[in-house]
Amino acid sequence: MKLNSDEEALAESKILLLYILSKVGKPISHNELLELVTSIVDMNYFYFQQFLLDLLEDNYIYAYKKEDKDIYEITEDGKNAIDLTIDIIPGILKLEVDSKFKENLDTIKDKYAISAEYTPLTEREFSVRCKIVENNITIFDLQAHAGSGEQAKKIVENWSNKATEIYPKLLELLIDEE
Repeated sequence: MKLNSDEEALAESKILLLYILSKVGKPISHNELLELVTSIVDMNYFYFQQFLLDLLEDNYIYAYKKEDKDIYEITEDGKNAIDLTIDIIPGILKLEVDSKFKENLDTIKDKYAISAEYTPLTEREFSVRCKIVENNITIFDLQAHAGSGEQAKKIVENWSNKATEIYPKLLELLIDEE
């Protein structure tokens, strides 16, 4: 059966998504995967979602929830599919993915490693959550109360900009035996 150009483009995009997932080599969150794929190739969100659903349905990727995030990883069937169909991806596109992959993955991992957000509880009270995640494992998670929106914003800003300074100090205080 000869594929028409639309079917070829669809197949290429799905194989490309599998190829990127296989290069990641470990579980990755939905947002990280989306950002990684769109930083490497020109793919809009709706196509990305459809390809992801198709690959899930075909059991080429596996999804599960972890700390309220959708996490994806490639299955053995997915790895086998890549081995059989990698030639569908044009060499120039594969080269582009390979060259952009490491840099973009590191940038995205760093972006998602330190996070802070606040949520209003009332007009004057806010809940602030500061986290550090490494390799999809939360290594630090702090939830605090802020008495104003300004205070909540300041906590989030400080954590985002200074977590690498704040975290060791907090840890030291927590394990101090005096």
